[in-house]
Amino acid sequence: MAEEGLRRIAELYRIESEVRGQAAEERQAIRAGHSRPLVESMRTWIDAQLARVSGKSPLAEILRYAVNHWDGLCVFLDDGRVEMDSNAVERCIRPVTITRKNALFAGSDGGGEHWAIVASLIETAKLNGIEPFAYLKSVLETIVADFPASQLDELLPWNWKPAVNG
Repeated sequence: MAEEGLRRIAELYRIESEVRGQAAEERQAIRAGHSRPLVESMRTWIDAQLARVSGKSPLAEILRYAVNHWDGLCVFLDDGRVEMDSNAVERCIRPVTITRKNALFAGSDGGGEHWAIVASLIETAKLNGIEPFAYLKSVLETIVADFPASQLDELLPWNWKPAVNG
């Protein structure tokens, strides 16, 4: 049973390796045609395995965990910007976790929350191939120059364009 489950997951990762680096729309289209049928088949397979194993077994717990989190596990199918897993994010936050204890003493809960926002923006900028200091400097200067609050999404790392010096 475990071997079959791993085979199914490996096939999804094979598809992901093919779409990595492509535009979000292209990733979503490929996932719709290739990954979605595999995921739907996997859900049917998991339900069948749950019917076969003892409800108190560790394997049943694992299968129920997947079923209970199914909607979250399937988010990547509908949004090409979303990765299938959180591995890239986990690799990026390792350095942040080292300094996380420093944020415990940020002076207040609000200070810790602000630190978390800045750390998230820095790591998201890196993920989008943007130099974090230049990004934060530009965004803060733009906001101070009366940028409309209704358009703040334009300043998120995946939408941000550096100013052209001229």
